[in-house]
Amino acid sequence: MKGVEELRRALAGFLRENGLEAVEAWNRERRPGPGKALAAVSLRGLESGGAGFQNYLGERYDEDSGQWEERYGKRVELTFGLDLYAATAGEVQTGLDTLREALDKEGPAGMTALEFSAGEAVYEAAQRRYMCPAQAKFSAWAVAAVREDGTFLDFEVKGEAKE
Repeated sequence: MKGVEELRRALAGFLRENGLEAVEAWNRERRPGPGKALAAVSLRGLESGGAGFQNYLGERYDEDSGQWEERYGKRVELTFGLDLYAATAGEVQTGLDTLREALDKEGPAGMTALEFSAGEAVYEAAQRRYMCPAQAKFSAWAVAAVREDGTFLDFEVKGEAKE
């Protein structure tokens, strides 16, 4: 996966596949009506070690370019906002239960959930709904490729499966 938008889209899709209605935060899609909790997915943080891709991961032959590529990587931690919105406090609780169950599974693209936290649900009178702030931290690898001629190619985020 490449880019923040693709990461948000992948996590929202993963949550939908696991029974929780989810959209990317700040998008233009119409939000679903009452009856279910809705998670608004945003990327709140990305942490990594030092600059550069310091871990050598080996070589791979790229059939499209006909060249060998060296792969380098570094571990990253991604913090996603998963704020829940619902018409009732009961729907918020059901949404939190569904979210917790989904995060116990292997995440999108193999990302591993490390931490999950949720705050207190509060009623937003102007919006006529409850909002519960939540977030999850995932572990993944940022992987980059370098061609034989030294050309640095774009990087992508790769996950690792739970054991």
